[in-house]
Parts: sequence; structure tokens; C-alpha cells
Amino acid sequence: MTTKFTLSNALVVTMLSALAATIGCSGGVGGNTYEDNGGVVKLEFKSGGKAYVSTGPVTNTCSYEESGKSVTLTCEGDKSVFTVDDDGDLNGPPGGFLTRLTKKK
Repeated sequence: MTTKFTLSNALVVTMLSALAATIGCSGGVGGNTYEDNGGVVKLEFKSGGKAYVSTGPVTNTCSYEESGKSVTLTCEGDKSVFTVDDDGDLNGPPGGFLTRLTKKK
């Protein structure tokens, strides 16, 4: 039994691939900015694993890695692990300097 690869099959494959890419790429922190309640601390996630942490007028260049619902931020050798909430906000490590950061819209 042989099957032909028709235009409609190609369209279905293309649509499924696009859907998978959208689902796989959504929900990440890349391209988003987060702030603390007073707006003093700002955390910007850029593409390529780069991040910028601003506290007042001082900005530090950092790196980050995502794994599931956790984001590991590395700044000057210090690592902080954040948890991404269902609402998209970040929770910092307990007792850490950065506790809850709200996703800026």
C-alpha cells in the first residue's frame, strides 16, 4: 500500500510544525522584563541567554538558563534560581535579595 504526499498533507505538516514551535517557544522569559514592587529592581531577559539586572542607576550584565519552570540567573559568579509562576511572574530564592518580580506588560 502506498500513499501520496499531497498538498493537503504538506499543509497539515506545516501547520503542526508551526503549532509545535509556538508552544515550545511560548512561556519563556526571553524578551521579557520583570520588576519588583517598587520598581527599584529591574530584570531584563534578552535572547541568547543574556540578562541585565538594574538596581537604581547600576546595571549588571548577567546570563541565564531556563529549565522547565525554573530560571537560573548568574551574575558575577553568583547563581539565583527563580520559579516561573502560572501567571508569568518570577519568585526568587527564599531569603534572597530578589523575591517576587512582576512581568512588565
